[in-house]
Amino acid sequence: MTGRRPTRTFLPAARVLRLPFTRARVLFAGALALSVSTAVGCGVVPGTTGGSGGDTITVMTWAPEKTRTTNKPGMPAMAKAYARWVNSHGGINGRKLEVLTCNDRNDTVGAASCARRAVEANVVAVVGSYSQHARSFFSPLEAAGIPYLGGYGVTDDEFTSPLSYPVNGGQPSLLAGLGQQLARTCGPVTLIRPDTIAGDELPVLLDSGLTAAGHAASVDQRAAEDATEYAGHARRALQRSTTDPQEEGCVIPALGDRTDIFMDSFRRAREEYPTVHTASVLGSVDQSMIDATGRTYEGAYVTGWYPASSDKRWKPMREVIRQEAFGDNRIDVADPGVQTTWVAYTALQKAVESLGEGEVSSRTLRRTLDDGLRIDTGGLTPTLSWSFQDLIAASGFPRLVNADVTFQVVRKGKLVTERTGFVNVSKVLEKTTI
Repeated sequence: MTGRRPTRTFLPAARVLRLPFTRARVLFAGALALSVSTAVGCGVVPGTTGGSGGDTITVMTWAPEKTRTTNKPGMPAMAKAYARWVNSHGGINGRKLEVLTCNDRNDTVGAASCARRAVEANVVAVVGSYSQHARSFFSPLEAAGIPYLGGYGVTDDEFTSPLSYPVNGGQPSLLAGLGQQLARTCGPVTLIRPDTIAGDELPVLLDSGLTAAGHAASVDQRAAEDATEYAGHARRALQRSTTDPQEEGCVIPALGDRTDIFMDSFRRAREEYPTVHTASVLGSVDQSMIDATGRTYEGAYVTGWYPASSDKRWKPMREVIRQEAFGDNRIDVADPGVQTTWVAYTALQKAVESLGEGEVSSRTLRRTLDDGLRIDTGGLTPTLSWSFQDLIAASGFPRLVNADVTFQVVRKGKLVTERTGFVNVSKVLEKTTI
């Protein structure tokens, strides 16, 4: 899905106790963050920054590259381009922004190695990053008090760690939103998702949106996450979605990087069945995939975190890419990973600017974020703030502050807005138990 959704780790296999969301729990998280701040703030000389010196702000961005599964090279590339652009305009409050990058290789060892590098480099934050292995990277970051700002939202830890500052609603918001989007137009709904522990959470989230809008729950169809073809699954999904002759069904492949493989099988099989709609979320389907597959996705419903990539609100990002990364084919403006990195660095810049001429460190950065700093992202998200009052009362996701999604549809080969503005799914998530 977003990135490679089939390997989401939203449902930890070894979680012994899942406490219900309460104000007390959030207060505990805040107390933990404060204690970490006190512990690791020692040794930072006021007026200097983390990283390589008093006139440099050092951060890190990591993502998997050149792996056999999910790859997000556009995220570190976007981070580097942002730094070049900021530095060409005098830095942030006159300080140079230095971005370190790391390949987490889509495994626990790589993720832990990236986190250790961040600690050794004394970065002030890890920004706009993607990793499926939160258990490996959060422990080193939390021990060092380093905030994780604007993660991709691929793990539940990004919505529970007191040092995490998510800029989007992750998988929970996307699937709950997709359920609401489809409830208005679909007959029977079939979800094709990976047969993994992480995949077990997907139908729960999708159904929360469907049933909240008065629709029946989806048919849960499991599939191998590393399959090379899905002909059998495509036929079964079509059979299940065409059981009601009065209503057109919907087929939802939630297979991340394997979604295009499923759709290739689906395209060949669908001619033998009544018409059905397809649907997915950004990350499993994006404009580059639509461009490469002709009319396969025509009419598909897609739920995203941000406005469509053609929206004028992305103009500043496009201009930075034009100036600093023209010709870098790793950066796709329609990739939600690239978009998340842009939003995360926008938040970082606003947070550092709020510190003025004062100390810029992991401690002061966390403090300004925790104290209710309100960050305007130019309309790409609602105003972001991680103060206690802004936390959404969603069980299992106490750090979630942005539950807004956008409804899009593929028309004439382009992802366009289906419904103007954002749709907030916080009420749906508050009633969902994972």
